[in-house]
Amino acid sequence: MKVAIAAETDTGEPRVSGTPETVKKLIGLGAEVAVEPGAGLASGIPDSEYAEAGAKVAPGATADADVVLKVRRPSAEELKGYKKGAIAVALMDPYGNDAAIKALADAGVTAFAMELMPRITRAQSMDVLSSQANLAGYRAVIDAAAEYGRALPMMMTPAGTVPAARAFIMGVGVAGLQAIATARRLGAVVTATDVRPAVKEQVQSLGAKFIAVEDEEFKQAETAGGYAKEMSKEYQAKQAALIADHIKKQDIVITTALIPGRPAPKLVSKDMVASMRPGSVIVDLAVERGGNVEGAKADEVVTVNGVKIVGHLNVPGRLAASSSALYAKNLLTFLESLIDKKEKKLAINWDDEIVKGTLLTRDGAVVHPNFQPKA
Repeated sequence: MKVAIAAETDTGEPRVSGTPETVKKLIGLGAEVAVEPGAGLASGIPDSEYAEAGAKVAPGATADADVVLKVRRPSAEELKGYKKGAIAVALMDPYGNDAAIKALADAGVTAFAMELMPRITRAQSMDVLSSQANLAGYRAVIDAAAEYGRALPMMMTPAGTVPAARAFIMGVGVAGLQAIATARRLGAVVTATDVRPAVKEQVQSLGAKFIAVEDEEFKQAETAGGYAKEMSKEYQAKQAALIADHIKKQDIVITTALIPGRPAPKLVSKDMVASMRPGSVIVDLAVERGGNVEGAKADEVVTVNGVKIVGHLNVPGRLAASSSALYAKNLLTFLESLIDKKEKKLAINWDDEIVKGTLLTRDGAVVHPNFQPKA
């Protein structure tokens, strides 16, 4: 069983899919591990550390691999170097990328999309979206603090009192909860909003105030999978009015709202941005999917009437060492579920809920029901 840790070809991706720690554990499971040279450098891992952990560091590590571990979906060029039937495990970004998914199938690769991991208890340790979103929420507050021209905590000094910054978190998933916790630790006065009623208690438990229109529709605003539902136009109008009044009093706003497979919902209008005082900062964590903020630009920090709108791409990658450590552990746990520990070889149960949920392509076809080619 040969496992390859591939170097990322996307110049905007500093993360890596394996660490020396996970290499040791893969070898313990019976794998021969090969690492492409320089794969971990941007995450602070030199080739020598992989070699010390027992991996072979060599160009073309993916050529004869049974399993290829990556952060991003392999490109068409990379797929030329994979053997037919190889298993590729990565963040496949399948929504809206039909041609790229077909290329995986055409290459004969068995592709597992880690972002499709079922939201079940057994899969929590494999949940890459949560592990990466957690760090994105933390980094969003750090980026906001760096752009904000004032201190976050209240400071009482002989020269006068510095008031605490007011931070507003929009969307209270994993990223939002970590943003609340981080902003509170840095001393800000924090408020948060979400359309799911279940998160109100979580927000309050972190010491923040919950802001929402709490009507009957609000009480039914969560899917069985724990995601936010898309709300009616009437609710959106009421919520927008409440948010518009609240947002103009804020110093820092962080938006985190994403709906799988759809463009990011617009939460902050140009008028809302215009209502904020100069020096305020907005961090849009959904900018890769079109953004929650009108005027946000991907991979840019733009200033509108003195308000900074931060649109960094790949925010988890801004903490590459930490993100890689968690992502690599997610992949290791997933691989463990595919390996017979006695025989020390791959033994995939194709009927397993986790396998069926993440399997994207197999035997030359796109097999995931959500991404079947349209008739």
